[in-house]
Amino acid sequence: MAEAVFAHKVRQAGLEDKIASDSCGTGHWHLGEPPHRGTRDALKRQGIAYDHRARLIQPQDLQEYDYILAMDTDNLRDIQRMGSADGRLKLLMSYAPETGHSEVPDPYYDGRFDLVYSLVDRATDGLLASIRREHHLGSKEGSNSE
Repeated sequence: MAEAVFAHKVRQAGLEDKIASDSCGTGHWHLGEPPHRGTRDALKRQGIAYDHRARLIQPQDLQEYDYILAMDTDNLRDIQRMGSADGRLKLLMSYAPETGHSEVPDPYYDGRFDLVYSLVDRATDGLLASIRREHHLGSKEGSNSE
């Protein structure tokens, strides 16, 4: 869900030619499957189209991407065991400390997809703002992304 929300915001900002994103997991379960129905429903309610199949994070991802974001501390530790991300590995919620959440809860078991949407919406706002500052990317005229 976080990658879908972030990619949507990047498109709204007109930055899709400058910012690319991808999503992957740390476990083998659900490989090749689309997102959970609850995720797809939450995204649809927000008007966000998303077509993705689950894949497993690979060691080369740690070198290829400028930002490696984990949803929770378990995933963070799993990624750290794979190798160095040279300070590029963070928890997504570090971009939204005002929420009081340090991790994104897994809605697979409790059905709190709307809560997860709210959290990743705030955190991806913070992430995009941080990327814009760090890489000197101005805002698009009339954009709703800031």
